[in-house]
Amino acid sequence: MQSNNIPTVKLGIIAVSRDCFPIALSTQRRENIVKAYKGEIFNCQTTVENEKDMLKAVAEVKEAGCNALVVFLGNFGPETPETLIAKNFDGPCMFVAAAEGDGDMINGRGDAYCGMLNCSYNLGMRHLKGYIPEYPVGTAEEVAKMIADFVPVARVIIGLKGLKIITFGPRPQDFFACNAPIKGLYELGVEVEENSELDLLVAYKNHENDPRIDAVCEDMAQEMGCGCYYPDLSRRMAQFELTLLDWAEEHKGSRQYVAFADKCWPAFPSQFGFEPCYVNSRLVSRGIPVACEVDIYGALSEYIGMCASDDTVTLLDINNSVPQYIYDEDIKGKFDYKLTDTFMGFHCGNTPQCKMCSNRKIKYQLIQNRLLENGGEPDFTRGTLEGDIAASNITFYRLQCDSQGELRSYIAEGEVLDVPTRSFGGIGIFAIQEMGRFYRHVLIQKGYPHHGAVAFDHIGKTLFEVFKYLGVKDIAYNQPKCLPYPTENPFVK
Repeated sequence: MQSNNIPTVKLGIIAVSRDCFPIALSTQRRENIVKAYKGEIFNCQTTVENEKDMLKAVAEVKEAGCNALVVFLGNFGPETPETLIAKNFDGPCMFVAAAEGDGDMINGRGDAYCGMLNCSYNLGMRHLKGYIPEYPVGTAEEVAKMIADFVPVARVIIGLKGLKIITFGPRPQDFFACNAPIKGLYELGVEVEENSELDLLVAYKNHENDPRIDAVCEDMAQEMGCGCYYPDLSRRMAQFELTLLDWAEEHKGSRQYVAFADKCWPAFPSQFGFEPCYVNSRLVSRGIPVACEVDIYGALSEYIGMCASDDTVTLLDINNSVPQYIYDEDIKGKFDYKLTDTFMGFHCGNTPQCKMCSNRKIKYQLIQNRLLENGGEPDFTRGTLEGDIAASNITFYRLQCDSQGELRSYIAEGEVLDVPTRSFGGIGIFAIQEMGRFYRHVLIQKGYPHHGAVAFDHIGKTLFEVFKYLGVKDIAYNQPKCLPYPTENPFVK
């Protein structure tokens, strides 16, 4: 995925040194890290021993355009100056420390193992955030690996700081599951702009004769291929795509990045003349989430997953169980999953076509056709992107603000199975170890909505670190059978 809606991380590294330790320990060890790291990183030449050094070093990395920092304790480190780096630098900072072994144990011992304790203590006293890896002490090669793991975390933090979520609502009737207290957005530093469907309709009509429509139609035709789309519908959908893209540019305001959460039924198809799902899929494939049913935290979760995986994502209903006959025919004995480990993830057609099987097509929304066109020949209920989702590793996750205004989250890694669904919509058979217990004791027990975000890779490690950094206290995951949930009945066999 290539997108200008996702930040590019520009790293810098600053070494710190306690003045009663040899400064050469920090400077040389910093040089070793820069050499070992495979990516681009600005090597700040000022080694920080005091507060004036700190101001000079921070000025240097800002001048170099850095938006994320590695603060490296090459020895014990100066507690006040090193933590003030995080205060004075406007971006995520990782704190790591040097392992011993590259010098003698008299003049070549740096005690950074001890220094990290004081560093974390001082960060806490100043109420400063710092990203500290699981085991933050290592050799140059090990620290280089920690830096690589920090990059997607930093990308999410930078992205959220510059994000505005634009909504067109309100949510559909009885969709209280998509309730979205905006308090949590502001706590994350995310802006929100709430609009009505009427605002969107007016903007759409103003694009009726947009000279760019033909080019978008041609691009849609090339993307889908002959026989896989409705040519007579393309102009309507292209007009809508341009409406959203222009709205994003015109309404970013002070922000750099956008995501949408739009109302897509029941009034939308009859008034706009199509279902918006395929257009939504095209935008999300370019790094611009468009969540269905005004799911604000769904859009937020999608954006987080894009930044974390550097790839496109989707938003699906945690929809239906897998029938026993499909399990017996295509899963049992072929995959190491119980029936209750599986479920079907579905939505009308918002999953990017690049994540679907080759037989995907633009079709019509069967449920809306029954409701709005009395089951007749589909017209304005056309526009969904349908087909089975292609087999791949996945991470199912969500960041949500509950009805009490508290942020909470869940993460579960699994896969989409290479098994036909025999069903309609954009749909796939998902498998997650111990999904049945996770479903009952996390999704149901904690009142999560029916939408879950899907990243097409195993990114649980990154998401867990992101949610910790954001201060989310409740980070649930699919616990193994040997680790019962608090609400799990121990007498059930």
